[in-house]
Amino acid sequence: MDIAQNKKAFHDYFILDKFEAGLVLGGCEVKSIRAGKISLRDSYARVIQNELWLVNCHISAYKEGNRFNLDPERDRKLLLHKQQILKLIGKIEEKGMTLVPLKMYWFKNKVKVELGLAKAKKMYDKRSDLKEKAIQRELDYRAVAKW
Repeated sequence: MDIAQNKKAFHDYFILDKFEAGLVLGGCEVKSIRAGKISLRDSYARVIQNELWLVNCHISAYKEGNRFNLDPERDRKLLLHKQQILKLIGKIEEKGMTLVPLKMYWFKNKVKVELGLAKAKKMYDKRSDLKEKAIQRELDYRAVAKW
């Protein structure tokens, strides 16, 4: 079951590869995620000292929490095997590559993040994608109108 999706990532990036990672959460963050108080919009993953961290992921403070609520904008550690992290480090060092979270979901009562190895789109790429979607929408409309 999906918790959150990052639709903006598919608009702004070419997604070349996908990875699944676990997420280290603390305190009331899981309860806040169950309530749907999460945003992946401007978040990304980066490598710090051979560890993968999720940056700028906003998980709102739990409403019924107490003074031990964690900072909503804090960096959260991602859990991957060491070989996967080393492989990603090599790919990220290529020009223009980054890791963006595509969606967050439940898997056996644990929160998982689907990361995408992405390359940024230029403005003309975004325009051509929008044009293709409009053409496809028009063709679909005409096909339905015939029947």
